Amino acid sequence: MLKTLLQLLGEDGPSLRRYLCMALALGLLSGLTLSTLLPVLGLLLAGDVGGALGWLALLLAGALACWAWRRRVERAGIGLGLAILQGARQRLGEHVLRLPIGWFTPANSARLGHGATEGMMSLAQLPAHVLTPVISGAMVALVLALALCRLHGELGLLALLALPALVAVFRFAAGLARRADERFQQRFAEASRRMLEFAQAQSMLRAFNGEGAGSRRLEQAIAAQHRSGLGLIWRSALAAVLGVWAVQAVFAALLTLAALRLVGGLALGEAIGLVLALLLVCRFVEPLLELASYAELLRAARGQLAAVQALLAARPLPEPAQPQAPRDASVALCEVDFRYAPDEPLLLRALSLQIAPGSMTALVGESGAGKSTLLRLLARCFDVERGQVCVGGVDVRQQSAAGLSAQLAQIFQDSYLFSGSIADNIRVGKPEASAAELLEAVRLAGVAEITRRLPQGLDTPVGEGGARLSGGERQRIAIARALIKDAPILLVDEATAALDAENQAVIKATLARLRGRRTLIVIAHQLSTVAMADQIVVLQGGRVIEQGAPAVLRVSGGAYAQMLAQQQAAQAWHLAAGPDAVALEAGR
Repeated sequence: MLKTLLQLLGEDGPSLRRYLCMALALGLLSGLTLSTLLPVLGLLLAGDVGGALGWLALLLAGALACWAWRRRVERAGIGLGLAILQGARQRLGEHVLRLPIGWFTPANSARLGHGATEGMMSLAQLPAHVLTPVISGAMVALVLALALCRLHGELGLLALLALPALVAVFRFAAGLARRADERFQQRFAEASRRMLEFAQAQSMLRAFNGEGAGSRRLEQAIAAQHRSGLGLIWRSALAAVLGVWAVQAVFAALLTLAALRLVGGLALGEAIGLVLALLLVCRFVEPLLELASYAELLRAARGQLAAVQALLAARPLPEPAQPQAPRDASVALCEVDFRYAPDEPLLLRALSLQIAPGSMTALVGESGAGKSTLLRLLARCFDVERGQVCVGGVDVRQQSAAGLSAQLAQIFQDSYLFSGSIADNIRVGKPEASAAELLEAVRLAGVAEITRRLPQGLDTPVGEGGARLSGGERQRIAIARALIKDAPILLVDEATAALDAENQAVIKATLARLRGRRTLIVIAHQLSTVAMADQIVVLQGGRVIEQGAPAVLRVSGGAYAQMLAQQQAAQAWHLAAGPDAVALEAGR
């Protein structure tokens, strides 16, 4: 636990060590102050009021010192909590920024969102509200057990032996609820993700919301969270009861031992000593009961720390000690094998490909052939299992992340727009871009036509996720965002999919203007887009089965020619309305 906190705090780590020392000192001071009750009561029972007053003054002074020191410890704990909320969250963000894009699966993104919000809030409350009473209470129990040893050896020895036994019971009780807590955290993160998904996808859900289907996944996620929450409550209650029972069992054992000594008969002095020992036993049990009450909070905090530790354990792709700069805008893959996980089949098999600088390459093939995977490898979202992926004549593993990013711009099928203006979203590609560069990107991407229709022009807000714009308008802005980056290599993944003919024409015209100026690698199914390419690469089962110029492949009779014939045949059919029925007929 402390190791993870130190990792999170980074430069603020020494403040955690100081706080822990202060909490230990608070427990020691509290235990010693409580121990002064023994001479006070002993002297009073012996009739020495004057001597008792001196010890009573020491007791009061100790109580005041404990109160003042506890305030300092609590302030230190609050300061540590603020450091977790501010610095630790920032460090987690910096760590995540170094992770490869391939790490950001829906499950990992949900874990990250939960850890950075709910998890960090829980950890921020840990020092002041949990660690202070736990550490000081444990120290008080230890000091009182040692004092009990000095007063009554047998009771003190039993109290000392009980401490590690109680630790074992607390650990066992915590283990009862740990797995339930892990399941609950997973279900909580999944429900949060489904809630966000439900809010963002209302348009689509309402279009297909037959008999409540739109909210079914959210309801299932909430129900799973509810079931896991009930399981956690039952196990947590059992763990808490078990801890309290263990403390009460220790108390009962100490009382039983004291009763056996009384039955055997004692002299007056011994009887007074035993009475004082029993008083100390009562004070000894109090912090243990408090520790038992905090056991569940401590276990929950350990669960949150484990979740954050899992995020911190995700390792970025290795960076070269001496990064090399790319020499040009070429792309090459040599005998590449790749799979997403060791237990999954290969997605790319011995794939080799050469793309010249300034050329346009179209990747075609059936779904699952490896087209999008190939683009992800160029952007180094993952590292290959075997072979080389080179950009600019240099293996991507020998380039720095910043250097490789500067070489590539990407346009995705589903482009996300941030809340803000059109200009703000375009400048994401190059925040320091000049007004002239912004206007040039707007012109090349066909965004100027959009802004002319809007009263605020480039300053028009796009709404959350670009909700105020159409799909084609969002895609044009995304293209402008990629173009303003002015990277020599442009990766385009189905940029014209699901767009109307007008927007498809604008995007195709943009790609045509970029030919010869950028290295274009395009995944496309539209025949007109593919026909513009300098070369076509046909993928099947993770391999290149055909490659060449469009004109050559059209007449070769190979895989591309067959795909072309199938698409042309499909486009030749249209719906014709007759006087009696609607029939499918071949277009002439």
